[in-house]
Amino acid sequence: MAHSAPPAEPPEAPSAPEVFAVRGDVVTPTALVPDGAVVVAGDRIVWAGPLEDAPAAGVGDAVRAAPEPAPGTHVLPGLVDLHDHGGGGASFPDATTYAEALIAVRQHRSQGTTTLLASLVTADRAVLLERAALLADLADDGEIAGIHAEGPFLAPERRGAHDPAHLLTGDVTLVRELVEVSRGHLRTMTVAPDVEGVRGPGGVADALVRAGVIPSIGHTDASTDQAEELIAQVVAALAAAPGPSRRMTATHLFNAMKPLHHRDAGPIPACLAAARRGDLVVELIGDGVHLDPAVVRTVVQTVGVDQTVLVTDAMAAAGMSDGAYDLGPMSVAVTDGVARVVDAAHPEGGPIAGGTAHLVDVVRSTVAAGVPLVAAVRSASWVPAGVLGLDDVGGIVAGRRADLVVTDRGLVVHEVWRGGRRV
Repeated sequence: MAHSAPPAEPPEAPSAPEVFAVRGDVVTPTALVPDGAVVVAGDRIVWAGPLEDAPAAGVGDAVRAAPEPAPGTHVLPGLVDLHDHGGGGASFPDATTYAEALIAVRQHRSQGTTTLLASLVTADRAVLLERAALLADLADDGEIAGIHAEGPFLAPERRGAHDPAHLLTGDVTLVRELVEVSRGHLRTMTVAPDVEGVRGPGGVADALVRAGVIPSIGHTDASTDQAEELIAQVVAALAAAPGPSRRMTATHLFNAMKPLHHRDAGPIPACLAAARRGDLVVELIGDGVHLDPAVVRTVVQTVGVDQTVLVTDAMAAAGMSDGAYDLGPMSVAVTDGVARVVDAAHPEGGPIAGGTAHLVDVVRSTVAAGVPLVAAVRSASWVPAGVLGLDDVGGIVAGRRADLVVTDRGLVVHEVWRGGRRV
């Protein structure tokens, strides 16, 4: 007689997600909520608001169980950096292994940057493609939000810390190769409108938009007319492209650009006017080194917070001591926290070679410059998330990923959560 098979074990019921609350003065995308709380279930924010509203929202138990914060505690959203070359001694343009690149990611994550683009610099074609393929692995695993290629279609006169030997005129074939090896993770590319082959039908800018990559105007010696022409071209192309609405950006406005002069205006007025119209988002390295604080404050007041993104342009020395570092093929010396290209012709140092700050440091400097805290945080979280088309990070909003940064009154980081897990 045949024996019947034993009854199958019932599937194990999924465990309920852990629910906890974080208390402090909560910075939402639009307001500062004094004496508030953020409630997390699993990897998601489920509620945020004033303490007295928690019971009516059904989260009173979680809020009551949360430790009472020290006076001056702030709860910020996880920050979003669109322009980051490295940190913790590791450099995205120089990393040859996954583990090495991850060092830089984790350095910034530990200080509250829970979402970032890994930025490359101008390099030999083969090296550029190899690095993009490596960084695509990190993007596949969700460690980074994608790749930013800074160059190689940049103006030699405004190259900054980019190797002039590897600067190129517009090369659509290289764009296609970068897109292919990046496996859909190339998100932005800095281009100069005055470089041959960037503007116009069939040029680099068109190829980028067709591939779903946002062109970013930067490292340019362009006239106002040239900059306006590229902006108009890209704005029209993005409007016609399928998918969600996107806006182009300006790579670290003012830095590595022809300066604004009243008789020779250059690209800066074109970028400011486009930002004011809502067509473009300007990056500002508001770290107190790259820009005068008054410039940061004035730009935010002029074009509006939703057209302004704070970035670090960080390199390997972020979180590290002064010393010698590499940024792609360029040697860099960091003295008193300022990175400059090593240049024998200028013993005092060549051009500034990226930043050494974390994004929370940039937020702190921007607040010190006179920008309100909520606006400064929004420019380092909500707005850059929007540039990338991400609607699950960048703000303390119910339903978004539980990326939280707990700081003291001086915006010094004490705790970081990413996806509801303590970093």
